[in-house]
Amino acid sequence: MEIKKKKLDVKVACLQMDVKIGDIAGNIKKSVHMINEAADNGAKLIVMPEMANSGYNFDNRQEAIDLAENINDSESVKAWSKTARNRNIYIVSGITEIDGSDLYNTAVLIGPEGLIGKYRKLHLWEDEFLWFEPGNLGLPVFHTPIGKIGIIICYDMWFPETYRILAAQGADIICVPTNWVTIDSLPDNMKNFGPVLAMAAAHSNGIYIAAADRVGIEREMAFPGRSLIVRTAGIPIAGPADDTEQIIYGDCNFAKVRAHGTTKYNSTKKDRRLDVYDEFLGYDPSNFR
Repeated sequence: MEIKKKKLDVKVACLQMDVKIGDIAGNIKKSVHMINEAADNGAKLIVMPEMANSGYNFDNRQEAIDLAENINDSESVKAWSKTARNRNIYIVSGITEIDGSDLYNTAVLIGPEGLIGKYRKLHLWEDEFLWFEPGNLGLPVFHTPIGKIGIIICYDMWFPETYRILAAQGADIICVPTNWVTIDSLPDNMKNFGPVLAMAAAHSNGIYIAAADRVGIEREMAFPGRSLIVRTAGIPIAGPADDTEQIIYGDCNFAKVRAHGTTKYNSTKKDRRLDVYDEFLGYDPSNFR
């Protein structure tokens, strides 16, 4: 009798949106429309851009405060939670969060049961230092019925430790709400290093990565799109997208993450030299005395 191998297939979608700064109600309405379209096409995990509720390029701190939402009373979270419950899906989205007097560049994970958890961006980029506090929640992995989900945000991608720590905790997929900006000196088919970093990290860690960028121009800041979903070998299964609003889809088999081996003899998980560095990248000099 043939024994069939079990699969953990999840259809993932990245929503590549044009977010309007200051228009929270309009951004929520557009996001819910796109979420429903993705759900209609079978998506179970949906990733949206960084700060998808508020816009990104603030003029001053007061504007950031005015557009921030408390997670416990957020109209964005309420709308996304209702949609997740109605469609039996999971949503990852960037949001501008206020907690007391502190602001954070945050991403929320929402499921049919409501808010599951949140991640606060660890590595702030340029003007973000003027508005936000660095993240203080570490790098959690959220266990859900569809798989183990890690989250990082935009500039976090430039630090390989983020992926490795999430992979070491057993993440099946890392969701990346992002606002990559255009780099004019790069070739027209790139315009940003984000897709390259996502492909390299997926390959070196044996995990899936889904990065949802935004598009459009916000106060002279251009966003190139290029959203993509990458499989464990580092090869895109969807995208990089162009610079238009769209939804991309990828079927992710999380069983490949849990039994990942690069070759007959090699595995980027099993081949780690934990006698040289610890599981979470620390260096123990006592090993070399």
